[in-house]
Amino acid sequence: MRFRAAVASRLGVDTRSLAAFRVGLAVVVLVDLALRLQSLTAFYTDSGVLPRAVMRAQYPVVSRASLHMLSGAAWAQAALFAVTAVAAVALLVGYRSTAATFATGVLVVSMHARNPLVLNGGDLVLQMLFVWALGLPLGERWSVDAVDRGAWRDRVVSVATVGVLCQLVIIYTSNAVLKLRGDAWVSGTAVRTVFSLEMFVVGLGHVLSETPRLLVAFDRVWLVLLAGSVCLIVLTGWWRAAAAAVFAGMHLGMAATMQLGVFPLVAVVGLVPFVPGCVWEAAAAARPQRTVHPVRWIADQRERAPSVPVPSLPRSVRARARTAVTGVFVVLLVGQAAYTVVSVGGVETPVSVGPLDAGDAPPPRWYMFAPEPLSVDHWVKAPATTPGGGRIGAFAGGAFSWGKPPDVSAQYPSARWRKYVVNIADSDSRAVRAGLVAYLCRRSAAGTPHRRVTNVTVYDVRQPTRLGGSEPTHRRRIGAADCPVNAAERV
Repeated sequence: MRFRAAVASRLGVDTRSLAAFRVGLAVVVLVDLALRLQSLTAFYTDSGVLPRAVMRAQYPVVSRASLHMLSGAAWAQAALFAVTAVAAVALLVGYRSTAATFATGVLVVSMHARNPLVLNGGDLVLQMLFVWALGLPLGERWSVDAVDRGAWRDRVVSVATVGVLCQLVIIYTSNAVLKLRGDAWVSGTAVRTVFSLEMFVVGLGHVLSETPRLLVAFDRVWLVLLAGSVCLIVLTGWWRAAAAAVFAGMHLGMAATMQLGVFPLVAVVGLVPFVPGCVWEAAAAARPQRTVHPVRWIADQRERAPSVPVPSLPRSVRARARTAVTGVFVVLLVGQAAYTVVSVGGVETPVSVGPLDAGDAPPPRWYMFAPEPLSVDHWVKAPATTPGGGRIGAFAGGAFSWGKPPDVSAQYPSARWRKYVVNIADSDSRAVRAGLVAYLCRRSAAGTPHRRVTNVTVYDVRQPTRLGGSEPTHRRRIGAADCPVNAAERV
């Protein structure tokens, strides 16, 4: 009994933490949608950098798994974004939580599959969190579903709770193993190298990049945390809360200093299930009683609306379904652990080796600047000729110059644009590289007259990082094209 209690205290999750996890997932999706919406035409339509014809040729398997591939029109993509937002709001308030989790997860995966060139590790982590979320009672507390139910459990222990707790620990541990194989993390130069890459650095990162000793300290601290991440499961109570808070603080520090999109937020949400009940009890004791409860208000509004009867499956069918789902989660957990062991153990796997191969993308390995961090800065130069014979920068706008941008990270509209540029820079696919050139031509034609161009050439400019040494730049031409211009605009 004592052993079972010890296991349950470490592998179970407080239902209030599950509720907060549900809210966190929904918020991440809504924030991600808002960020992606700014590049909806560029990344998700046939007028963008990856038309559906190129997508099907480049990723034949993945493209068949995306609802977003049904249409290349901007209005259709906007409609799918809106449907995803509605599903995420339903998840946020806990209305039919399991169905909302499934719908949101399917739409998120579909959106990811539409353009693999802009994905990062955070997107894959988010997908996995949604998989585990399907097996968790996310609506048991703080939800519209909970108002109807009227009773709840304090704690849940299941294969899904084991999976959601082990997910980040597997990522952290495998990443620590990979980092320890490289010299940069062991010697303390890895974080300095990362912060010397101006394409990542934003906000407080500009200040940190000038303090090498502090960066070396962060290098050591982060490596120790990753190597000891199993403590997130071993510890309980306030010690577990403190460990989760330290990891969350490191991820929020990344968000304040580096252009990483929603990746740090996804990691923080993944840590929420580790929050023990003592934290919620302390918060409840310190919080004044509210007179209006938003979830209760939402439930009241729903009760006033016409009800739609939903058929219920027989009890025997539901029992078999639960058994089948549990079996799937067991296989998934074992398979993920086995694949991680293989990937960090140096065993070759029969998959492609990069996201831009002729086939589909390979299964994930949790590199994240491991075993060695990136050591080359990238920025884009796109000289273009106007109808009047002038030159402008078709990518960043303004007058064209070969000089290095004063703020490299600011040149990219978002972290996904940076990821896209780095991915296509060394692509062997002419169609993939030509996508950016063609998009810049189309954007120019749709813009104001002073931004229209007759031709554009795109270069990836890279600068190796040598921590204080000379850093020469190198250009690699991505592609070039003539852009159609109205005859009336030519002089």
